[in-house]
Amino acid sequence: MVKKLVWCIVMSAVAAFYSFPSFAQNDDDQSFKNFQLSFGRVSDAWKKYNDTLSKDFKKKNVAYPPKDILLRAFKSQNEMELWARNNESSEYKLIKTYHICAISGLLGPKRTHGDRQVPEGFYFIEDFNPKSDYFLSLQLNYPNYSDQAIGKGDLGGDIYIHGGCVTIGCMPMTNDGIQEIYTLCLNARINGLVNIPVHIYPTRLTKSGMAYLFHEFPKDAAKQQFWESLKTEYDYFEKTHKLLPVMYTPDGRYVN
Repeated sequence: MVKKLVWCIVMSAVAAFYSFPSFAQNDDDQSFKNFQLSFGRVSDAWKKYNDTLSKDFKKKNVAYPPKDILLRAFKSQNEMELWARNNESSEYKLIKTYHICAISGLLGPKRTHGDRQVPEGFYFIEDFNPKSDYFLSLQLNYPNYSDQAIGKGDLGGDIYIHGGCVTIGCMPMTNDGIQEIYTLCLNARINGLVNIPVHIYPTRLTKSGMAYLFHEFPKDAAKQQFWESLKTEYDYFEKTHKLLPVMYTPDGRYVN
């Protein structure tokens, strides 16, 4: 019992460290910018959408380039929200909402390779691909600790927000859409935001949303428990427009 408790505390501390946005500005940021803009698709996207994004942020009284952004995706609604704030003590503001072209699989988390599921849970962008087969793409840190603890066998990987408007488990945008999102995330990364959080939900976890999920999956206790674990973060953000640290139990459940 003591050993299990210690493990839970250690993993919670590690999760909290890696799940809050990380800010660090140095020479690597400039090198990263120069490398990304050396690709025609990226430089074209930046020239096309940077001014538009700046105007969108100005309307919301949020500085641009952004210091802190958050992406929230809702699979049932095929929507991805862009939120931003000026500093760590301020509240996030909704800047705009993007349409996700298509969603594969069913509602529920991704648990194994080849299940065509779009993951659900709390992630961050860990890589920028300027020469993607799907125009431009942003890779998520799937599988995270929760996925590894609960998933089965080969969990797969290579989950992206990308262009091309086709998917077998990712979140596809139109090429115009990914150009704008890529430009946004690139500027946030250059401005020191190392871990850009991406929260993926099956639907909006309101009272009616939870009732819908439980009605559609009445006998799937595993999914119901998982969605309940996501709801704490969802409710806290809806109430405060701030984030809780993402932490896990040893068996992979999100806990706050």
